[in-house]
Amino acid sequence: MQGSPTDIDEHVAPGVRRPSRMHHHAFVTTDLQATRRFYEDIIGLPLVATWAEVDRFPDRDRVYCHTFFELGDGSALAFFQFQDPAAEPPVARQTSPSIHIALNCDEPTQLDILDRLRGAGYSETDAVMRDHGYCKSLYVNDPNGLRLEFTVDVPDMPEILKQQKMSAHQTLNRWLAGDHTSNNSYRPEHT
Repeated sequence: MQGSPTDIDEHVAPGVRRPSRMHHHAFVTTDLQATRRFYEDIIGLPLVATWAEVDRFPDRDRVYCHTFFELGDGSALAFFQFQDPAAEPPVARQTSPSIHIALNCDEPTQLDILDRLRGAGYSETDAVMRDHGYCKSLYVNDPNGLRLEFTVDVPDMPEILKQQKMSAHQTLNRWLAGDHTSNNSYRPEHT
């Protein structure tokens, strides 16, 4: 979902500066090679930086490799692998499919990713397409259990976002007050 960054929002103080874009979102892996194969060879995100580093702490050195896979806007998904995984927090496996990273793409890119996933052995239950009405999404888990969504917005998304922006606070307050009626009339089952 992308709105215009110049839109004035009555709920944000005038003149408040916002970050321009995501720089990177970092995760931990125990298998950088499987992670690289997935993101570079299957998904198509180029490996653009690899930092082999040592952080010096009073009680120990933390030795790790930090890789960056670039998105189309220059931001990146990044992964750490530590020399001593036991000395670092364990890799968190997400158990809810609602916890995910959504990446915007056009339909040909989404279909190419789906083809590459199928070619790599991902079944229809491993890589799932879902029509939300306002976007169509491809869901898949990476080798680390991180849930990814590759999203294609519908052509009239700017108008949909304009309507959503006008009612976002009202809908939130209604929902929090106990009225859980769906407001997504764009889903295929509602058309």
